[in-house]
Parts: sequence; C-alpha cells; structure tokens
Amino acid sequence: MQVTQTLSEGLKREFKVSVPASELDARVNERLEELKQRVQLPGFRPGKVPVSHLKRVYGRSAMAEVIEATVRDANTHIVSENKIKLASEPKVTLPTEEKAIEQILNGKTDLDYTVAIEIVPPIALADFKTIKLEKLSADVTDKEIDEGVAHIAEQSKPYAPKGEGAKAEKGDKVTIDFVGSIDGAPFEGGAGGDVGVNIGSNTFIPGFEDQLIGVAAGDKKTISVTFPDNYMSEALAGKAASFDVTVKSIEAPGKTTIDDAFAKTLGVESLAKLRDLIKERVERDHVLAGRQKLKRSLLDQIDAMHKFDAPPSLVQDEFNRVWQSVQTELQSQRKTFADEGTTEDKAREEYGEIASRRVRLGLVLAEIGEKNGITVTDEEVNRAVVEQARQYPGQEQRIWDYYRQNPDALAGLRAPIFEEKVVDFLVELAQVTEKKVSREELFKDDDADK
Repeated sequence: MQVTQTLSEGLKREFKVSVPASELDARVNERLEELKQRVQLPGFRPGKVPVSHLKRVYGRSAMAEVIEATVRDANTHIVSENKIKLASEPKVTLPTEEKAIEQILNGKTDLDYTVAIEIVPPIALADFKTIKLEKLSADVTDKEIDEGVAHIAEQSKPYAPKGEGAKAEKGDKVTIDFVGSIDGAPFEGGAGGDVGVNIGSNTFIPGFEDQLIGVAAGDKKTISVTFPDNYMSEALAGKAASFDVTVKSIEAPGKTTIDDAFAKTLGVESLAKLRDLIKERVERDHVLAGRQKLKRSLLDQIDAMHKFDAPPSLVQDEFNRVWQSVQTELQSQRKTFADEGTTEDKAREEYGEIASRRVRLGLVLAEIGEKNGITVTDEEVNRAVVEQARQYPGQEQRIWDYYRQNPDALAGLRAPIFEEKVVDFLVELAQVTEKKVSREELFKDDDADK
C-alpha cells in the first residue's frame, strides 16, 4: 500500500491511496483460507474445499470485504503516521465507473482512491492559573422563605363545595366535562372528564375560564374561544373552537392557616422544620446560580485565551443543530425574525458565531481533559441514568433500557459530566475570590446587558 499526501490547506488534508492488485489478492486468499475451515459445499469434506474453488464461488464478496478492511486500515495508518486528530470521519472516494469496479473486484487491477479529511488544529493551552474569577453568593432572607411558604400554602389551599344553586366566581374551582369542536368536528385532545378549572389561574385557553363565571352545578354551556396564534399545536393555532361544557361541581377556596398543623398536612413535623427545608432548597438555588455565573465567566476567559479556526464541518454541524432549534422555537410561537427585531441573515450570522464558539470551547475542554487525565467513569454515567429514570416514576426500566440501547443518548449524558469535571479542575487552578451580593444581582441575567 502506498499513501501520498496531495493536499494540505488550512485544516484540510487529502491523500491518494494505491493498493496493488497482488496485495489485495493475497488478502483475499487469507480470507478464503479462514473461510475454508467453516464453509460446507456439496462434494467436498469440511476443510477440504480448494481455495481456487472458493475464489470462484466467494471471490467477489471476499474482495469486497478485503477492500472495506483495507480502507479502514489505510485511514488508521494516515491518522497515526501523520499524528493528527480527526474533526470528522474521513471522506473516501472510491472508483465509480462500472468497468473499473469490475476490474478491481475481479482482482485484475490496482485499487486507487482518495481520502479527504478535516483535522483538529493543534491547541496550545494557556496558563489557567492567571484566570481570575468571582464566586458570588447571597444570604437567604426571611422574605424568600416567607414567599416559599406562601407559595406552598397557595398550592395546598383547601376547597369546599358551595351551596346548592351557588354561582361560580373568580377564584373558585369548577369541575367540568367538556367536548371541543372546530367547525362542528371534534378534534384530538379536545375532550375531558372531571377536569378541575381554577377560575383566574390562566391555565386554560384565554377566555375559557372567564366564561365559567356565573355557572352553577348541573349547568350546560357552550364556550367559544380562539386558540392563540402561538399555540403549541400548529393544527389548532389561531383556530376558533367551541366547547360543550357540563358543570359537575363548584368549590370555593378556603383559607390556609400557616402553622404547625399546616406543616403536618405536608408530612413535616412543624412549621419551623418546613421553613428549614425551604431554606435548604433556596440555598441550593443560590449555589446553582452562583455556579452558573462562575462557569460563564470561566468559559468567556477560556474562549478569549484560545483563538483558532474551528473545523468547518464541526461548526456547520453545531450551527445546524442550533438553527433547527431556533426555527422550531419561532414556529411554535408563530413568530418571524422581524418579530424578534432582526433579519434571517443577521440571525444566521449571530448563531454562526455562537456555533463557532461552542465548537472551540468543546475542543479546548477536550484537550484539557486529555492532557490532565480527566475522564468520566461508567459509575458516574450510571448515576446520571438513574437520575433520569427517577424523573419518570413507574417507567424506570424503560428509561434504563433506552439509554442502554442507545449509545448516542448515553454519550449525551457523558458529555455534560465531563464538562463539569473539567470546569472543576480549572476552578481549582484559577484565582477565585468570594463575593456576597444581593439575591437580585445573583439571579440577574447578564445577557440582558449585552
């Protein structure tokens, strides 16, 4: 086999590979010798079929297997011999003319083809000890705890049936059966039974809840509404619909006394213990918010310290993912780029820069991990799978099987674990100072200022 480099331009490399017919024939014979021990043909004892006969029967298929293996071997040789990192899978261009293919498969001519690859550029890592970071934190205030308790109380408030003939008011809970239709025809998902509607909660289609004000138990009513233009179902977005409603019951909200008895209804021994639990949850939210700001600052500095051209194929792949997400979001909201105060061309440019940054950062973090022996263990991945499964009670086995059977999905869990471990490694090296701030500053969205 002879490999000759024919192009070296930026991150692009091309090679011409030539494999003599004699070498291919020798490898085919080796393959047939292996096959000889297993194949059974009429008129021959096991293991006694002549290779010449096997070649007549299986020669073309064996040659196809040999060519495939030869291409893999050549790609491995190119990568190792030139000490390069691939940005994407090599693009192999084999002969396409039918006559040339026949000649190769029949072992009558050499195999000549080209390999085009895109490489990851060498990355010179910066001195991470020069990075300066602020670790922001905020004390949990009594106000935050009070708000947390009040929110739980609101979600847990009791309802009591209203008297016979009582009319529904804002704040009441109305239990209904309903059947929806558009232009007289029922639509998927448009019917429901024993559905509780809290009037004023704004959880139903705009206008639906308000039309329940004044109904009484046993009433039947037709409610007319229009689905919002940005409704999640495109088939329903912007459509006028009517709902035939039967009122089953009406309940008025009661008052919740926030005391030890209320805490016990939640399975907590006392109000003080409930406040402690809420404080712990708020503290976790604070830590997470501080971590996110620290990480954002770190990645901004890492990006500024490593400027290089990212492999175009990786940038294009990342852009395609980002752009698909952007378009899906716009479609779900029934919006255009003009509604967002921009144009498609400007948006493409902006998201192209985002894609390029993501690829560069990903390559730098991967290089840091490789140079410093940072890896993700199977145990860590398994813990992540368990956490995913816990989010779907009763479907744990299905979630576990899904990840076990889908390597790409498993890689999707491994990647963020690896990133967080590299971030932890860099934070240990950086110069970190702690700073107390207000809750508002801790949760402030820095992107709003850009």
